[in-house]
Amino acid sequence: MIETDVTYHKPSQAFKERVDLEDPAVEVMTDFTKVTAISVNPCANLEQARERMISSGVQMLFVTNQYHEVMGLITINDLNGTKPMQALSENGGKMEDIMVRDIMTPRLKLEALDFSDIQKARVGDLLETFKRMGRQHALVVEKDESAGKQTIRGVLSTTQLSKQLGYEVQSSHMASNIAEMAHGG
Repeated sequence: MIETDVTYHKPSQAFKERVDLEDPAVEVMTDFTKVTAISVNPCANLEQARERMISSGVQMLFVTNQYHEVMGLITINDLNGTKPMQALSENGGKMEDIMVRDIMTPRLKLEALDFSDIQKARVGDLLETFKRMGRQHALVVEKDESAGKQTIRGVLSTTQLSKQLGYEVQSSHMASNIAEMAHGG
């Protein structure tokens, strides 16, 4: 018989405890070949998305359809920012009626860095990119030759970078959401 409160193994990525500006940028990338990306249904409400982020210890969720295809992203900044109020004023209703799809950043507005470029870059290059672009997250994509299409290989975040550098990474202008990031801050 299975006991109560039983869970299952979840892959985890061991990050190097400390990095410096000369270390390879891949040292601070959350690699989806090593950990499972966390996602949410587009029809989930905002509280469900927030709870998923908290329980998973992440600040960004992929919004996926039933085939696990990425439709967009939602970040903690999207949940805490002006997007929910904008959706309310446009659509009416109550806060609990707003769904993830109403405030997510759609896939077509997302930009990403190429994994081959990240493999050549240093942590210092990444730090400068985050500062210059005002980014908090950056997706990393690679071409899946067997499937003949692009896949999201990982994500870079100022949160992970800060942890490994041992100091807070501040962007010159923190993007208020992932859509701003996609447009270069």
